[in-house]
Amino acid sequence: MKRIVGWVLASILVLGVAAFTWLYFAGGSGEPSTELTTPPLADATSTAPTSVSSAQAFVIDPAQSVASFQIDEVLRDSPNRVVGTTSELAGQIQVDASDLATAQFSQIIINARTFETDSDRRDRAIRSPVILNSGSDEFELITFDVTSVDGLRGKAVIGDTIEFTVTGDLIIKGTTSPVTFQVAGSFVDESTIEGSAEATVLREDFGIGIPSVPGVADVSEEVLIRLEFVATSV
Repeated sequence: MKRIVGWVLASILVLGVAAFTWLYFAGGSGEPSTELTTPPLADATSTAPTSVSSAQAFVIDPAQSVASFQIDEVLRDSPNRVVGTTSELAGQIQVDASDLATAQFSQIIINARTFETDSDRRDRAIRSPVILNSGSDEFELITFDVTSVDGLRGKAVIGDTIEFTVTGDLIIKGTTSPVTFQVAGSFVDESTIEGSAEATVLREDFGIGIPSVPGVADVSEEVLIRLEFVATSV
């Protein structure tokens, strides 16, 4: 009986090591395959006719912006919050401060391959096929296509915070799902906009699994996606 138990435990250990090794190498290096470029403005994302005379285009500055995700888990019997961040994001907005309803948005792009947490092993697991599969060129990018904007109207005064919602199609790992972001933004000056946008999504909506790893349990189904952005006029 002891030999059988020992054999079973040894087999489990070998399988665990093999699974971890596969996850580690499947995640790749984390280096982006290409440099992100600013996507063009999408058609018909404004809520009113565009005032072309005074509208300005503002482009997200990746050097001052961060995209992140947050997910809760139980790690070695203790609550733990995993946070992944990247500055590899791109997008733009065209807006007239005197008529916010005419704002137009481009697609927002995040390079999921470049997410970093506090653990290189976790980063590689995130890039593996089980989770984001961003180690694959096919699923390297997360994209968000705006379909409607609500609450963006009136005028913007420098320093005031404007709150509104943006709804669109979020594509993660090749799967599309409608998502609404809560957005807060303000004009720092005539050439700079800063703000944040966040939404909570469900892992199952995008086929995001969690590998079986010793010590990790009760991984939340909910994932918070957050953008903290600075956009400058061009």
